[in-house]
Amino acid sequence: MRGKSTDWWKSSVIYQIYPQSFQDSNNDGIGDLNGIRSRLDYIQKLGADTIWLNPIYVSPLIDNGYDIADYRAIHPQYGTMEDFEQLLREAHEKGIRIIMDLVVNHTSDQHEWFKQSRSSRNNPYSDFYIWKDAKEDGSLPNNWGSTFGGPAWTYVPERDQYYLHCFAKEQPDLNWENPAVREAVYEDMRFWLDKGVDGFRMDVISVISKDPAFPDNDGRFPIQSPITWAVPTDRAFMNSCRK
Repeated sequence: MRGKSTDWWKSSVIYQIYPQSFQDSNNDGIGDLNGIRSRLDYIQKLGADTIWLNPIYVSPLIDNGYDIADYRAIHPQYGTMEDFEQLLREAHEKGIRIIMDLVVNHTSDQHEWFKQSRSSRNNPYSDFYIWKDAKEDGSLPNNWGSTFGGPAWTYVPERDQYYLHCFAKEQPDLNWENPAVREAVYEDMRFWLDKGVDGFRMDVISVISKDPAFPDNDGRFPIQSPITWAVPTDRAFMNSCRK
């Protein structure tokens, strides 16, 4: 299926699947990959030619899987990598593409990158996330708020700094200004593309770039508004994901 026109998505009929509640194949009460596979004929009869698969990666599930702890592993409750590969193979045999939900504005705080980053200010991952000192008066780096409520900053004693999380505190924001971060993300994307995945639905991709001055919100927007964080370099970063 790959190798055809790259703009197939413009006219595709996409069927979104939230795996946990779609189809359970082993009677544990949780939907899984084999359950999805058993419903491919049903999806085909509906006229869909693409499945948008919500996150199936290893995750603490603080935010329904949008807090990813390992971009290259399947959450055990959904099955195995072999199960995924079989699903992908059978979907393609039926003319159905699969695109995966991908979240690269942030990771889980259980991701190995963040565990290393929070441990010190001087290690290979120390700049993988957005860290800031307190203001001179000891207050938070700025007044930005989390989309999920409360401040967008959490303090880590090991570094004596705050990290930014525009969503839950368990979802630290990646530092897209760091070329090593961008390359690490691209490598994870290539991992799935090499398996034959047809593309990605990029979650909250429009806020991956933040105003480098990190100014206080002056009141023009709600404290929790993504407009507070995003700046135009998002477009350059987003386009680089397509290469």
